[in-house]
Amino acid sequence: MAAAGLLVAAAVGAGFAQGERQQKENVARAMTGGDPTRAPDLIRRYGCAGCHTISGIPGGDGKVGGPLDGLRARVYIAGVASNTPDNLIQWMMSPPAFSPRTAMPATGISEEEARDVAAYLYAQ
Repeated sequence: MAAAGLLVAAAVGAGFAQGERQQKENVARAMTGGDPTRAPDLIRRYGCAGCHTISGIPGGDGKVGGPLDGLRARVYIAGVASNTPDNLIQWMMSPPAFSPRTAMPATGISEEEARDVAAYLYAQ
């Protein structure tokens, strides 16, 4: 009987976590116009995880740039731009436009791809 209660509690907890994750993804989609499900491949393709620690990305343990966990709650992007979806998208496309001495290179990411990555980061 106790084991059944634990299973029900675990299922409810898992359902709540799933619902919360989906809610965060929906908000991030609305904020950015991007699709967070496309981001993991883009993050690997453009080498983001080589420099940044990024939750949910295998090998996303880079130490060159700052960790990207909790980005949605931050005030600034890279310490130079207000944290807005438009600024994050533009930052990913052309970091030197915001900070000429930044170590982050222009990777060639497109606006649509940057929107997807921004949605992923804001959903974390």
